[in-house]
Amino acid sequence: MRYRPVFALLLGFSGCAAAGHTQSASENPPLAAAERLIDAFYTFDSSPLREAMVDAPASQPALLFYQGWAQGGNYAVLKREPCQFASASEITCAITVRDDLIVALGTGYWVTDKFHLTVSEGRIVAVRNSSNDPPEFEAALNWLQEERPELMTGPCQGFFDGGSTPQDCVRAVVLGFKAYRTTGQSD
Repeated sequence: MRYRPVFALLLGFSGCAAAGHTQSASENPPLAAAERLIDAFYTFDSSPLREAMVDAPASQPALLFYQGWAQGGNYAVLKREPCQFASASEITCAITVRDDLIVALGTGYWVTDKFHLTVSEGRIVAVRNSSNDPPEFEAALNWLQEERPELMTGPCQGFFDGGSTPQDCVRAVVLGFKAYRTTGQSD
C-alpha cells in the first residue's frame, strides 16, 4: 500500500509524456490532490486548506495569509485551468481572477494566479504562488510602502508571512491603490 502513490505518480509522468495526452485529475492522485487544494483555497475557509497542505507545513503561513487576502479582496474566479504537471516534481494550477485591487488601479486587466505545488512520493510537500500582476500593481505597492508605511506595521504586519489580518490588509491596500491612482501617479 505504501508504494501505491509512488507507482501512481510514476504512471502519471509516463502519461504526461505521451504525445497529445493530457492527464486528468481522475487519472492521477497528485493532480487530484492539487485540484482539491485549489478548491479548498477558494472556499475561503482555512480548515480545508490546512488539510490539503498537511504535508506542506512550511508553506502554510504564506498561503493561508494569501487565502485571507483573496477573500478580503473579493477574488472571483473568471477562468480556472486544470492543474497540470510542469515537471516531474511540480504541478501548476492557473486561475484568472477579478479582484478589488485591480479594479482600484483601473487597469482593466485581470490577473492570473499560478499555484506551484511541489510533489514528492505522491504528496504535496510545498506550495507557492506567483501572478502576472500588471506593472501598475508593483508601482502602487511601492508608492504605498513609501507614502503610507503605517500599513506595513498596522494591518499588513506579517505581509504574506503569516500575518493575522490579511483581510484588513487587503482592504487598506485597495484604499491605498485608489489614492495612488488619483494622487500618486503624478508625484
